[in-house]
Amino acid sequence: MPQHSGSTDKRSRTAVLIPARLASARLPHKPLLDIAGEPMIVHVWRRAVAADIGPVWVACAEERIAEAVERAGGRAVLTDPALPSGTDRIHAALALVDPDRHFTSVVNLQGDMPTVDPACVAAVLEPLTEGSFDIATLIAASEDPEERRDPNVVKAIPSFPKPGARIGRALYFTRAEAPSGPGPIWHHIGIYAFRREVLERFAALPPSPLEKRERLEQLRALEYGMTIGVRVVESVPFGVDTPADLARARAILERVGERGSRP
Repeated sequence: MPQHSGSTDKRSRTAVLIPARLASARLPHKPLLDIAGEPMIVHVWRRAVAADIGPVWVACAEERIAEAVERAGGRAVLTDPALPSGTDRIHAALALVDPDRHFTSVVNLQGDMPTVDPACVAAVLEPLTEGSFDIATLIAASEDPEERRDPNVVKAIPSFPKPGARIGRALYFTRAEAPSGPGPIWHHIGIYAFRREVLERFAALPPSPLEKRERLEQLRALEYGMTIGVRVVESVPFGVDTPADLARARAILERVGERGSRP
């Protein structure tokens, strides 16, 4: 159970949850793969803690992941392995760790981002704390023509209140080349912050038609009338999905280890 100091600041009312499961078609047992002497999930947990926005739990589908996190000094909670998505997993985990409903917002951090900048994790809260959005996420500008064409790069279609604004409203998300015309695409980064009641509503809804067509869960929120705020960040943290990604993460974090520093 979380320990609270009685503070009512926004940080004390936020939990960070990292969904993790062993099943992965492209990279089996991904959370437990060794990177610079520690399981991948431990690196992600450390970076979430370094973001300093609230207590962190790993929402595990299997006991082996929980054991790895707890050996490193972290907190883990076991959830039903049959849950269909990471969002469903953090929804279930939040009810288990906080039945008294102290936390009013939750950050969903993917468990395969071992090099994510802690400042990036903290930034995802800004559209919730500075605006009236239901959900928040991150985007980064890209002029890369290969990313524009790549259906594996999800593009956000944002609207900003003025040129140069760092926070805007998401109109749509797509795997297609969009928007057309001159200018960057907006590379979507799959880190989310939810208001608690919105997460509960979202998890209770069936998948929407556009969500199923584009294979993008966030479209369920837009189709059911929820608002998504976007926060611009400078770079895209990469996720580890393939052996090549794993080799890249190992090279980066081994260099960090040689310098004797951690985020």
